[in-house]
Amino acid sequence: MTDVIDKLNWRYATKKFDPSKKIAADKLERILEAIRLTPTSSGLQPFEVFVVENPELRAKIREVGWNQGQITDASHLLVFAAWDNITPERVNMMFDLTNEVRGFVNEGWEAYRKQLLGIVAARGDEANYQAAARQAYIALGSALIAAAFEGVDATPMEGFDPAKVDEILSLKERNLRSVVMLPLGYRADDGDWLVNLKKVRRPKDKLVTVLA
Repeated sequence: MTDVIDKLNWRYATKKFDPSKKIAADKLERILEAIRLTPTSSGLQPFEVFVVENPELRAKIREVGWNQGQITDASHLLVFAAWDNITPERVNMMFDLTNEVRGFVNEGWEAYRKQLLGIVAARGDEANYQAAARQAYIALGSALIAAAFEGVDATPMEGFDPAKVDEILSLKERNLRSVVMLPLGYRADDGDWLVNLKKVRRPKDKLVTVLA
């Protein structure tokens, strides 16, 4: 556990990446696998992750991302895109996949399928999208911790125009909406105003309440 805390103390929201430094393929794969293994509500995994390497696409995203240099200078750019709706087809896809992987059909699981289908139908499209987007943020947390473990810098970013990013990446055609981005790479040797500043977090007694 000490290693986890040390790694989380080491990481920060990198403001300037060194564009000459690239992430090794095995490190990137472990970060992506951590995302894949993220727990999600009802196991739906209601999002997809795009690894944007194409320089032209990243330049376009930077234009609609407050001109933040991390978008183009980092080794890789991850875009987390949530389902635009939790449809019956998507629910059934994941429940059917569970049955296939486990090799049997569970009566209780099938009863829960019917219950969940009723819940998402009653909730409506926009509420379903918001629910999916919250799950994408859980995956973002997994990515941040995994990146820290790999010694890879990462900067979670909401500062962009989601509709424009959706257009650039043709997400609407895939029934997805961009939620958050994560540049991955290595901090520059100089020029980052944040790198040497102390990490600021509220003290534990102001954040955690134990109800014994």
